[in-house]
Amino acid sequence: MSDPSDQSVESGGLTPKQRLEPPNTRLINAGIVTINDMETLRACVAYENANRGSVQILRRLEQQANEIRSQED
Repeated sequence: MSDPSDQSVESGGLTPKQRLEPPNTRLINAGIVTINDMETLRACVAYENANRGSVQILRRLEQQANEIRSQED
């Protein structure tokens, strides 16, 4: 059975897997900075926690969450 976060397409037309596991690792940051809503961000955090759990990626996702929150204020 596949992980639902592998399949769900979030804003921007990319799945969490496509954002966080691109063929070129330089694209990870691009996948994260293009997240503009908390729903997509949460899906990416859940995906990362369920798969690799990279502290660097989780920190970058946290930074993006802070950016989204500051834009909402």
